[in-house]
Amino acid sequence: MKHVLCAAGLLACPAVAVAQQPVPAALSLADAIAIAREQNPAYRQALNNRGPAAWGTRSAYSSLLLPSVTVSGGVTYSGPGQQRFLTADFSQTVATLSSSYNVGLSYELSGAVLSQPGLKRAQENAAEADISGAATSLVTAVTQQYLTVLQARRNADVARRQLDRNEEFLKLAQARYAVGRATVIDVRQAQVARGQAEVALLRAQTQVSVEKLRLFEQLGVTAPVDVETVQLTDTFAVLTPTWSLNELLTMAEAQNPSLRALRAREGAAGWGVKAAASSYGPTLSLSAIWSGFTQKYTELDPIIRGQQGAYGQQYSSCLDNNQIRASAGLAPNDCSQYVWGSANEQALRSQNAQYPFSFTQQPFQARLTVSLPVFSNFSRETQLSAARAQHGNLEEQVRARGLAVHTEVSQAFLTLQTAYRAIAIQDTNHTAAQEALQLATERYRVGSGTFFELLDAQVAALRAESEYVTAVYDYHKALAALEAAVGRPLR
Repeated sequence: MKHVLCAAGLLACPAVAVAQQPVPAALSLADAIAIAREQNPAYRQALNNRGPAAWGTRSAYSSLLLPSVTVSGGVTYSGPGQQRFLTADFSQTVATLSSSYNVGLSYELSGAVLSQPGLKRAQENAAEADISGAATSLVTAVTQQYLTVLQARRNADVARRQLDRNEEFLKLAQARYAVGRATVIDVRQAQVARGQAEVALLRAQTQVSVEKLRLFEQLGVTAPVDVETVQLTDTFAVLTPTWSLNELLTMAEAQNPSLRALRAREGAAGWGVKAAASSYGPTLSLSAIWSGFTQKYTELDPIIRGQQGAYGQQYSSCLDNNQIRASAGLAPNDCSQYVWGSANEQALRSQNAQYPFSFTQQPFQARLTVSLPVFSNFSRETQLSAARAQHGNLEEQVRARGLAVHTEVSQAFLTLQTAYRAIAIQDTNHTAAQEALQLATERYRVGSGTFFELLDAQVAALRAESEYVTAVYDYHKALAALEAAVGRPLR
């Protein structure tokens, strides 16, 4: 019963389009990007636009080079009864069945048809540019989140080292208190510092798990129950920025994905103007039709009796006519042709048995039409004006996006340079803070300093180490943002 219910559930609920790809336990940035390309929902939505755009191009070329083909067939039933058309009455005593087929070819050539291949090709290029832009955005988002997880992990390491130091300070304060060199206040302060360090470590570890969950969301996969089972393996070196701003701006002008997508849309809009202007030209239409039909009486006996009666009347008329001809000395006519026989009945039954596929061919029909629009209540003018307005708007959007890209690249470049210089400064501060902490520890150990001095040095060392970690990852994130603005990897 369980298997039946499972099968019914699968039939009722469509299967997920993409099976979830397992996340490796050792996750590199390249692996993360590869998984995101397969699973990220937003990127897959962009990929879905490729199919309609490609089929639109095929349809445009097909309409230009090949005629449309239509094949139809049908069955008709007509019951017995009487119909009146003007002054004539038509009666049918037996119901009939009829079948028919129709094969039609149609071809139309106009300015719109001629411009469609270029328009659809431009729209397909725009769709590909959108996909490229979505891919770049996806890589940037995954890289930024990957770096955020690494930064959270480094902060957790800092918090763990801080807890270790506070454990040593507590032991030192307890030892000094045991020999009467410190007060109980020092011990309590050390205990408080250790407790605060424990809380900071818990929060830092939780933040690592939260950032991993956000990374899995970017990848488009469900996070494992224990996120600690997945470890990030990549490391990133701090490199001296050697690029010039002019070089980066030139690359961004040619390769920024959003700018390229807008340019592709502008090209498609230009073809849209050509398509709208082509509506002023003539249209050539060509069509050809092949058709056939067949009929069948539902009851043949009444028809046979009617035919027998008609033949009998014709035979009597023929005999009467022969008597007149004999009296006039003329040769008699052959009346045997009006004698109903089994051959006539068999021929009628054979004709009736042709239904439904032994069709009677109808005359071939072909038509050639040339039409020229004269006045359409300004609909063509409206379409052309709308197409030109859309093209003009996209031109302005391209210009605006070009200015924005210039600003984004310049801003990201300046931010990267600042982050690189900040790393050196924070490294110096971190070294000095560590030396001050070591000195304060030794002073407290020998009784030359107070525990409050030691706590101040510890807080300064923690702040300096945290700010150094922040500076390092600010540099990596600034470089990722610069790569996104330029539209290509720089490392």
